[in-house]
Amino acid sequence: MRDVVVVIPCYNAGDRVKAVAEGALRVVDRVLVINDGSTDDCITPLRTLPVRLIHFDVNRGKGHALLSGIRAALEYADAPAVCLMDADGQHDPQEIPKLYSALQKEKADLVIGSREFHRGAVPWRSSIGNRVTAAVTAVLLRRRLPDTQCGFRMLSRQFAESVIAEVSGGRYETEMEMIVHAIRKGFRLVSTPIATIYEPGNRSSHFRKISDSCRIYARLLCTALRRSRS
Repeated sequence: MRDVVVVIPCYNAGDRVKAVAEGALRVVDRVLVINDGSTDDCITPLRTLPVRLIHFDVNRGKGHALLSGIRAALEYADAPAVCLMDADGQHDPQEIPKLYSALQKEKADLVIGSREFHRGAVPWRSSIGNRVTAAVTAVLLRRRLPDTQCGFRMLSRQFAESVIAEVSGGRYETEMEMIVHAIRKGFRLVSTPIATIYEPGNRSSHFRKISDSCRIYARLLCTALRRSRS
Protein backbone atom coordinates (compact mmCIF):
# COMPACT_ATOMS: atom_id res chain seq x y z
CA MET A 1 0.00 0.00 0.00
CA ARG A 2 1.58 3.27 -1.16
CA ASP A 3 -1.29 5.56 -0.23
CA VAL A 4 -0.37 5.52 3.45
CA VAL A 5 2.87 6.53 5.18
CA VAL A 6 3.19 5.09 8.70
CA VAL A 7 4.76 7.21 11.46
CA ILE A 8 5.96 5.46 14.63
CA PRO A 9 7.30 7.64 17.49
CA CYS A 10 9.67 5.62 19.63
CA TYR A 11 11.29 6.12 23.02
CA ASN A 12 13.00 3.21 24.79
CA ALA A 13 10.59 0.66 23.32
CA GLY A 14 12.97 -2.28 23.69
CA ASP A 15 12.53 -5.10 21.21
CA ARG A 16 8.87 -4.24 20.59
CA VAL A 17 9.42 -1.55 17.98
CA LYS A 18 11.09 -3.89 15.48
CA ALA A 19 8.06 -6.18 15.46
CA VAL A 20 5.77 -3.16 15.02
CA ALA A 21 7.84 -1.84 12.11
CA GLU A 22 7.97 -5.27 10.49
CA GLY A 23 4.22 -5.60 10.82
CA ALA A 24 3.67 -2.19 9.25
CA LEU A 25 6.02 -3.03 6.37
CA ARG A 26 3.87 -6.03 5.55
CA VAL A 27 1.02 -3.61 4.89
CA VAL A 28 2.56 -0.37 3.59
CA ASP A 29 5.64 0.54 1.58
CA ARG A 30 6.87 3.47 3.67
CA VAL A 31 7.47 3.50 7.41
CA LEU A 32 9.07 6.30 9.42
CA VAL A 33 10.39 5.69 12.94
CA ILE A 34 11.18 8.75 15.03
CA ASN A 35 13.75 7.96 17.68
CA ASP A 36 12.85 10.35 20.50
CA GLY A 37 16.24 10.26 22.23
CA SER A 38 16.13 6.55 23.14
CA THR A 39 18.91 5.23 25.37
CA ASP A 40 18.09 1.50 25.33
CA ASP A 41 19.48 0.65 21.87
CA CYS A 42 16.00 -0.18 20.58
CA ILE A 43 16.78 1.48 17.25
CA THR A 44 19.75 -0.73 16.33
CA PRO A 45 17.65 -3.71 15.08
CA LEU A 46 15.72 -1.36 12.81
CA ARG A 47 18.82 -0.61 10.75
CA THR A 48 18.30 -3.92 8.96
CA LEU A 49 14.79 -2.91 7.87
CA PRO A 50 13.77 -0.63 4.97
CA VAL A 51 12.47 2.09 7.28
CA ARG A 52 13.39 5.75 7.44
CA LEU A 53 14.86 6.74 10.80
CA ILE A 54 14.70 10.24 12.25
CA HIS A 55 16.74 10.84 15.41
CA PHE A 56 16.39 13.31 18.28
CA ASP A 57 19.55 13.71 20.34
CA VAL A 58 17.51 14.01 23.53
CA ASN A 59 14.01 12.98 24.56
CA ARG A 60 11.64 15.77 23.53
CA GLY A 61 8.25 14.10 24.01
CA LYS A 62 5.82 12.08 21.93
CA GLY A 63 4.10 15.16 20.53
CA HIS A 64 7.32 16.55 19.08
CA ALA A 65 8.14 13.15 17.60
CA LEU A 66 4.69 12.92 16.02
CA LEU A 67 4.95 16.35 14.42
CA SER A 68 8.42 15.59 13.10
CA GLY A 69 7.17 12.32 11.64
CA ILE A 70 4.10 13.90 10.05
CA ARG A 71 6.27 16.60 8.52
CA ALA A 72 8.57 13.96 7.03
CA ALA A 73 5.63 11.89 5.78
CA LEU A 74 4.29 14.88 3.88
CA GLU A 75 7.51 14.92 1.87
CA TYR A 76 6.03 11.98 -0.06
CA ALA A 77 3.87 13.95 -2.46
CA ASP A 78 2.02 10.88 -3.71
CA ALA A 79 0.76 9.83 -0.27
CA PRO A 80 -2.80 11.03 0.55
CA ALA A 81 -2.76 9.76 4.15
CA VAL A 82 -0.53 9.48 7.22
CA CYS A 83 -1.01 6.76 9.82
CA LEU A 84 0.18 7.22 13.41
CA MET A 85 0.80 4.20 15.61
CA ASP A 86 2.64 3.49 18.84
CA ALA A 87 5.87 1.53 19.16
CA ASP A 88 4.83 -0.67 22.09
CA GLY A 89 2.91 -3.33 20.16
CA GLN A 90 -0.56 -2.37 21.37
CA HIS A 91 -1.73 -1.49 17.85
CA ASP A 92 -2.20 -4.18 15.22
CA PRO A 93 -0.56 -3.12 11.91
CA GLN A 94 -3.00 -5.38 10.05
CA GLU A 95 -5.70 -2.84 10.91
CA ILE A 96 -4.02 -0.02 8.98
CA PRO A 97 -6.16 -0.73 5.87
CA LYS A 98 -9.25 -0.64 8.09
CA LEU A 99 -8.45 2.89 9.27
CA TYR A 100 -7.65 4.00 5.73
CA SER A 101 -10.90 2.50 4.46
CA ALA A 102 -12.80 4.49 7.11
CA LEU A 103 -10.97 7.64 6.03
CA GLN A 104 -12.11 7.10 2.46
CA LYS A 105 -15.65 5.84 3.02
CA GLU A 106 -16.48 8.51 5.59
CA LYS A 107 -14.64 11.22 3.63
CA ALA A 108 -12.93 11.95 6.93
CA ASP A 109 -9.84 13.96 7.80
CA LEU A 110 -9.03 12.21 11.08
CA VAL A 111 -9.88 8.63 12.01
CA ILE A 112 -9.20 7.58 15.61
CA GLY A 113 -9.07 3.95 16.65
CA SER A 114 -11.61 3.09 19.33
CA ARG A 115 -10.68 0.42 21.86
CA GLU A 116 -13.04 -1.66 24.01
CA PHE A 117 -13.20 -0.28 27.55
CA HIS A 118 -15.44 -2.71 29.35
CA ARG A 119 -15.78 -6.43 30.11
CA GLY A 120 -12.29 -6.54 31.56
CA ALA A 121 -10.59 -5.53 28.32
CA VAL A 122 -8.37 -3.02 30.13
CA PRO A 123 -7.56 -2.25 33.81
CA TRP A 124 -10.25 -0.23 35.57
CA ARG A 125 -7.96 2.80 36.04
CA SER A 126 -7.44 3.11 32.29
CA SER A 127 -11.13 2.57 31.63
CA ILE A 128 -12.15 5.27 34.10
CA GLY A 129 -9.47 7.65 32.82
CA ASN A 130 -10.67 7.34 29.25
CA ARG A 131 -14.32 7.79 30.25
CA VAL A 132 -13.50 10.93 32.23
CA THR A 133 -11.50 12.40 29.35
CA ALA A 134 -14.28 11.57 26.90
CA ALA A 135 -16.81 13.27 29.19
CA VAL A 136 -14.69 16.41 29.57
CA THR A 137 -14.17 16.51 25.80
CA ALA A 138 -17.91 16.21 25.25
CA VAL A 139 -18.61 19.14 27.59
CA LEU A 140 -15.91 21.47 26.23
CA LEU A 141 -16.17 20.60 22.54
CA ARG A 142 -19.79 19.38 22.34
CA ARG A 143 -18.59 16.23 20.66
CA ARG A 144 -18.63 12.78 22.22
CA LEU A 145 -15.86 10.42 21.16
CA PRO A 146 -15.57 6.83 22.42
CA ASP A 147 -11.76 6.93 22.72
CA THR A 148 -9.89 10.23 22.86
CA GLN A 149 -6.50 8.87 23.90
CA CYS A 150 -5.82 6.19 21.30
CA GLY A 151 -2.64 6.87 19.34
CA PHE A 152 -3.66 4.69 16.38
CA ARG A 153 -4.88 7.31 13.91
CA MET A 154 -5.24 8.01 10.20
CA LEU A 155 -4.86 11.58 8.93
CA SER A 156 -5.80 12.95 5.55
CA ARG A 157 -3.06 14.90 3.83
CA GLN A 158 -5.01 18.14 4.18
CA PHE A 159 -5.47 17.63 7.90
CA ALA A 160 -1.84 16.59 8.38
CA GLU A 161 -0.70 19.82 6.72
CA SER A 162 -2.97 21.81 9.02
CA VAL A 163 -1.65 19.97 12.08
CA ILE A 164 1.94 20.84 11.16
CA ALA A 165 0.99 24.48 10.74
CA GLU A 166 -1.04 24.96 13.92
CA VAL A 167 -0.69 22.17 16.52
CA SER A 168 1.92 22.47 19.27
CA GLY A 169 4.50 19.89 20.27
CA GLY A 170 4.69 18.35 23.72
CA ARG A 171 4.11 14.94 25.25
CA TYR A 172 0.76 13.15 25.05
CA GLU A 173 -1.24 16.37 25.10
CA THR A 174 -0.39 16.97 21.44
CA GLU A 175 -2.75 14.13 20.48
CA MET A 176 -5.58 15.86 22.35
CA GLU A 177 -4.81 19.15 20.64
CA MET A 178 -5.18 17.37 17.28
CA ILE A 179 -8.74 16.46 18.24
CA VAL A 180 -9.55 20.01 19.34
CA HIS A 181 -8.01 21.37 16.15
CA ALA A 182 -10.02 19.01 13.97
CA ILE A 183 -13.32 19.93 15.64
CA ARG A 184 -12.75 23.68 15.82
CA LYS A 185 -11.50 23.94 12.24
CA GLY A 186 -14.36 21.92 10.80
CA PHE A 187 -12.42 18.84 9.73
CA ARG A 188 -14.39 15.60 9.64
CA LEU A 189 -13.46 13.36 12.59
CA VAL A 190 -14.69 9.78 12.99
CA SER A 191 -13.89 6.79 15.20
CA THR A 192 -13.60 3.16 14.15
CA PRO A 193 -13.32 0.07 16.37
CA ILE A 194 -9.90 -1.54 16.66
CA ALA A 195 -8.54 -4.54 18.53
CA THR A 196 -7.87 -3.93 22.21
CA ILE A 197 -4.32 -5.09 22.84
CA TYR A 198 -3.42 -4.16 26.38
CA GLU A 199 -0.52 -5.41 28.44
CA PRO A 200 -0.90 -4.63 32.15
CA GLY A 201 2.19 -2.95 33.54
CA ASN A 202 3.58 -2.33 30.06
CA ARG A 203 7.12 -1.19 30.80
CA SER A 204 7.55 0.38 27.38
CA SER A 205 4.73 2.84 28.09
CA HIS A 206 6.04 6.18 29.32
CA PHE A 207 2.66 7.71 30.11
CA ARG A 208 2.75 9.28 33.58
CA LYS A 209 -0.79 8.93 34.85
CA ILE A 210 -0.96 12.05 37.00
CA SER A 211 1.35 14.57 35.31
CA ASP A 212 0.50 13.59 31.73
CA SER A 213 -3.22 13.49 32.47
CA CYS A 214 -2.96 17.01 33.89
CA ARG A 215 -1.10 18.15 30.78
CA ILE A 216 -3.80 16.63 28.56
CA TYR A 217 -6.62 18.36 30.44
CA ALA A 218 -4.73 21.66 30.51
CA ARG A 219 -4.08 21.54 26.76
CA LEU A 220 -7.70 20.56 26.12
CA LEU A 221 -9.04 23.45 28.19
CA CYS A 222 -6.60 26.09 26.94
CA THR A 223 -6.91 25.10 23.30
CA ALA A 224 -10.69 24.83 23.46
CA LEU A 225 -10.98 28.28 25.05
CA ARG A 226 -8.52 29.80 22.61
CA ARG A 227 -10.33 28.37 19.59
CA SER A 228 -13.66 29.59 20.99
CA ARG A 229 -12.41 33.17 21.31
CA SER A 230 -11.00 33.09 17.78
